[in-house]
Amino acid sequence: MRAIWKGAVSFGLVSIGVKVYSATEEKDIRFHQVHREDGGRIRYKRTCSVCGEEVTYDDIAKGYDIGGGEMVILTDEDFAELPLTTSHAIDVLEFVPAEQVDPILYNKAYFLEPEGSATKPYVLLRDALADSERVAIVKVALRQREQLATLRVREGVLLLNTMLWPDEVRQPDFGFLDEDLKVRPPELAMASSLIDSMAGEFEPDAFTDDYRAALQEVIDAKVEGREVVQPEEEEAAPAAAVDLMAALKASVERARAARGEAPEGGAGEPTPISAARSAQKAAKATKAPAKKAAEKKATAKKAPTKKAAEKKAEPAKKTAAKKTPAKKAPAKKAAEKKAAPRKTA
Repeated sequence: MRAIWKGAVSFGLVSIGVKVYSATEEKDIRFHQVHREDGGRIRYKRTCSVCGEEVTYDDIAKGYDIGGGEMVILTDEDFAELPLTTSHAIDVLEFVPAEQVDPILYNKAYFLEPEGSATKPYVLLRDALADSERVAIVKVALRQREQLATLRVREGVLLLNTMLWPDEVRQPDFGFLDEDLKVRPPELAMASSLIDSMAGEFEPDAFTDDYRAALQEVIDAKVEGREVVQPEEEEAAPAAAVDLMAALKASVERARAARGEAPEGGAGEPTPISAARSAQKAAKATKAPAKKAAEKKATAKKAPTKKAAEKKAEPAKKTAAKKTPAKKAPAKKAAEKKAAPRKTA
């Protein structure tokens, strides 16, 4: 790493020489603007909007627009007269509990390394700061501006976090803040249950920049002249939930399943909502066997009656069938005997 600033931490009457290093770095993949046909770099000329001439860096100054088309021009000499440009001190103002500093105020982070013989007072301040469980509020002049910052300990090193000034933080002004919206206790209980089911310990290394990895794969494939493997399509985002309670319940069950925990109604501790739903399921389960038993009983009663009627009808039909031929047979024979002599004569 290369030091970007040198100065001293002023801690009471103690002065600790330090070097300042950027603690973070952006990993974004950067591109140049090029001509599509031949890949030539695109260059921009610095031209004056008044005379149209090209301007070199030596002829460029800073201008402050005061409105109405008027501009106040500031040169390097104007900035050189400001006391902040030559101040290389990190002045400790006070020590406060870390939780009193709103994270929205944090801007950029820098490591501090002791310089020369300042190692012992550096370690002394580091250990005392760690034991106090507080952060130091300091003022420092970086990049030609005075900045508010904090000093805290991270992995045995003093970390300088520059901060925004309070007037640089915007105030939220949204219409829904004036609406009288009330959340029902069951909804709040289910939302709390969802938070509990998704609770865990934050491990930054578990998260990756999937977009940057996919973009790097595209670049590597172009360089090597191979086909780009398209990543799997992600599932579409679900539509906005109409039934809030149903969406919360489904979310809780999905989170529990992802953790390998018992689903609702299992061995897990029941919530007020899950207890009510379990009672409804139990009531339905109790009614179902009773209904089936009643249907079976009714079927059993109807079946013998029908069979008995069928049995009763069958003998009657047989009796009728036997009697009818017995009556018709003698009459037919008598008629045949009577008709036979007439034919002989």
